Amino acid sequence: MKKKVNITEQSALVLEGGGMRGIFTIGVLDNFMDRGIRFPYIIGVSAGACNALSYMSNQRGRAKFSNIDMMEKYNYIGFRHLVTQGNIMDFDLLFHKLPEELYPYDYDALARCPERLEVVTTNCITGEANYFEEKNDPKRVIDIVKASSSLPFVCPIAYVDGVPMADGGVADSIPVERAMSQGFTRPVIVLTRNKGYRKPAKGTKVPFFMYRKYPKLKEAIRNRNAIYNSQVELVEKMEAEGSAIVIRPERPIEVSRMERDINKLHALYQEGYNLAAKIEFEMK
Repeated sequence: MKKKVNITEQSALVLEGGGMRGIFTIGVLDNFMDRGIRFPYIIGVSAGACNALSYMSNQRGRAKFSNIDMMEKYNYIGFRHLVTQGNIMDFDLLFHKLPEELYPYDYDALARCPERLEVVTTNCITGEANYFEEKNDPKRVIDIVKASSSLPFVCPIAYVDGVPMADGGVADSIPVERAMSQGFTRPVIVLTRNKGYRKPAKGTKVPFFMYRKYPKLKEAIRNRNAIYNSQVELVEKMEAEGSAIVIRPERPIEVSRMERDINKLHALYQEGYNLAAKIEFEMK
């Protein structure tokens, strides 16, 4: 029996990151696009923000192309990129060649899109989450999603409006509270980990020589696991109370943040698509 969900003016779509685990989210979003399911407000973090862009422009299949087809052809993740570019991912390919040449992004469709999209970054100076909305300036759109995806340790610091930024998942991995603060109190939350998953209680150690200019960022990285776990607990509480719908992998997934196994990526995409198909949405 399908779960029935009403989409109202208070509905939100909240998209967690997770690197290549975000292929699960792509399956969910492609299913939504196949059925014409839209939300008045979308907020995405890191990979979730990148995938949200193709949803906003209604370019079904584009995110799958960038995550699976391009991985198979270009192998754009790996330590060779860290050595040659100072970045574990080929950002020039992902944020310039892809949207400009390989699978052009429809910036006009984004500008016309009536729904709101917020993208989360972590401000390196304050260590706090920043939330950006941009539909009209293509360069700034790319700057924002690139910053949201700039993983600590393995990606360089990015800049938005001249301000140093890091991956949005450091400060706000599951931004459901941000959505509610904007008046969207009926969230559909797409997670990229199975139910019950928690990060280790012990925080991440930051080498003394890293981010010396940004002590607040170092503190945020150390505290990230505890904040993430508290957010997961909030999501599970809301789900149990019936105030949130959560779509997540059903089992512990075998796909890592930097996964390059194409078969695993295809399987995770299909799981996301199939689980989304089990929910019946009605626009109110």
